[in-house]
Amino acid sequence: MLTETNDYDKLCRDFRWEIPARFNMATACCDRHADGSGRLALIYVDEDGTSHRTSFDELASMSRRFANVLVADGLVRGDRVALFLSQSLELPLAHLSAFRAGMVSIPLFALFGEDALEFRLANSGAKAIVTDAAGWEKLKKIRDRLPELRKVYLVGDDAPAGTKKFWPTLEAASSDFATVDTAADDPAMIIYTSGTTGNPKGALHAHRVLLGHLPNVEMIHDFFPKAGDVMWTPADWAWIGALFDVLFPALYHGVPVVGHRARKFDAHAAMQLMADHAVRNVFLPPTALKLMRQAEVKHPGVKLRSIFSGGEALGAELLDWVRATFGIEVHEGYGQTECNLAVGNNAKLFPIRPGSMGKATPGFDVRIIDDKGNELPRGERGIIAVRQPNPVTMIEYWKNPEATQKKFAGEFLLTGDLGCQDEDGYFWYLSREDDVITTAGYRVGPSEIEDCLLKHPAVAMSAVVGIPDPVRTESIKAWIVLRPGFAPGEQLAREIQDFVKVKLAAHEYPRFVQFTDALPMTATGKVLRRELRTMG
Repeated sequence: MLTETNDYDKLCRDFRWEIPARFNMATACCDRHADGSGRLALIYVDEDGTSHRTSFDELASMSRRFANVLVADGLVRGDRVALFLSQSLELPLAHLSAFRAGMVSIPLFALFGEDALEFRLANSGAKAIVTDAAGWEKLKKIRDRLPELRKVYLVGDDAPAGTKKFWPTLEAASSDFATVDTAADDPAMIIYTSGTTGNPKGALHAHRVLLGHLPNVEMIHDFFPKAGDVMWTPADWAWIGALFDVLFPALYHGVPVVGHRARKFDAHAAMQLMADHAVRNVFLPPTALKLMRQAEVKHPGVKLRSIFSGGEALGAELLDWVRATFGIEVHEGYGQTECNLAVGNNAKLFPIRPGSMGKATPGFDVRIIDDKGNELPRGERGIIAVRQPNPVTMIEYWKNPEATQKKFAGEFLLTGDLGCQDEDGYFWYLSREDDVITTAGYRVGPSEIEDCLLKHPAVAMSAVVGIPDPVRTESIKAWIVLRPGFAPGEQLAREIQDFVKVKLAAHEYPRFVQFTDALPMTATGKVLRRELRTMG
């Protein structure tokens, strides 16, 4: 969509959105490259290093087969299909199958525990789920509380009662399937995002969301794609930053994607993976870059063309380290689940300013406004907002019209983040309007953790905040008031931490637990989290 140039102003001036009336992501990301040539789509690397290559032709055939499975099992257009998987072949395959059938896919972090999983499946009314043995261990404990969940497709050798084996079921189905004729505005995916109050919200996105991501992906990856490009990210493919900054844009452009299910990020293993598979384009969250710097990674076989990062500011020191280690600039981007990749960097278009998020993506009108939707002068602090309409913006919050309404002011979508824009057009992130915690690239809402903590028999009250962390940006800290009969101590703290790990997710447990007699509150009973943050 972008024409290569070194003139940012010209790039924005000449840009025009090209959003067709009819558009389906399965056709765009798979079928148009499935021409019988065996063009490579995915390189999946097992834990033992064995790699498996899947062509667009194979991906098209397999996703048509699974679309037939979904329809044969009674699902219809508009039904929701959940994907509770890590990076794997099955994940894009199942997404594409849902898109083909006009259904709505729901990516779910493999790290989620029972409570987090149950809420999202119940709220979405998911009719089917694709998962593996590890996911089934969590799912089976809550399935009887999910009456709408009719079909469970299990990746692996076993198929307990009430489940179907994913691959044998797929292979028995026909590869003939007529992809549903969808409008660009038709629903395609629900991605749940955490907030500070209430339950997580499901951002309902249309098929056009992919096209909305392309200008930023192309700009940040230095006019992606180019001959020889191969894309990889260690980020979980359930995150919008991996799905729509990496996986689907690469497939759209016919660029191979490397997938690998790592139990834990290993900086040296990451370098070896990039060298082994000639990776040229990466999305590396700031935490990954910090861990690589700590490990002092070097590998002569790593030849990157572009590095994209986002989630939090990198700072001058990390930018310098990336330049010295990889010989190229890291380009930061900014966005959120509801309206992603609105701002970004490209050193060939304009100089990188450490700490800045960059400039507005071509096709995006980004402004600093007040809470009434009034634009503020350059240099003044306000809410970062994106003028609407824009193809990347969600349709709505699923089953939450009140939250949807609050997300907009006049012509603008409100990001909820505070920032400013300098005289040269660079945007600078200042703080969050809410209390979302950014930890290791994840945005975590404190209320979901606090709700989980209250289920522990020892906890009377709790408040969760983010505290500075040199690697993760923020670590999660829980302030806890105990019930009578319980005494504070290290053993109880560890027990509470483990409780959250199991119930929610490994990345959502409080790394620090502070017992207290009382929490600071307003006159109306709201916890003053800002006071807790100042207390460390």
